[in-house]
Amino acid sequence: MLEHIPSPSLAQAPPLEPVLTPQRKLVIAGLVLALALGYLMYIAFQGAAMFYLTVDELVGRGEAAYGKTVRVSGKLAPESYQQPAPGSVESRFSLTAGGQALPAVYSGPINDLFFNQHSEIVLEGRYGAEGVFHTTNMIIKCPTKYQEAQTSS
Repeated sequence: MLEHIPSPSLAQAPPLEPVLTPQRKLVIAGLVLALALGYLMYIAFQGAAMFYLTVDELVGRGEAAYGKTVRVSGKLAPESYQQPAPGSVESRFSLTAGGQALPAVYSGPINDLFFNQHSEIVLEGRYGAEGVFHTTNMIIKCPTKYQEAQTSS
């Protein structure tokens, strides 16, 4: 004969709480969303937040700066600007800052109105091992104050 084994009563066991309550699910989803947004902002701003060096800082880095994309700031060295040859768009000039000069090459149009020794110029490009800065992008800042040219009477 089969003996009847009593089954445990469900009433005796305490009720189990669900591990993930709706409130916990909401908190976890919020944290995941905040982390994802934070990561996307970090990636977006990391590329846009490229600072610039001065000419003396770049030249002072020597070989460590060769071949890296950087921005460099300085003023146009007097008498250094060479107009592009006929049929060419390649300009050659030098930037100065802190007593150092940086020869630069740029292929593209240059606005002659603001390209003078009083304007601050920011170049973006690569510093070559030959000591010449190869510019891919140029920002010519408008001088903050204009001075009247001295005329001799």
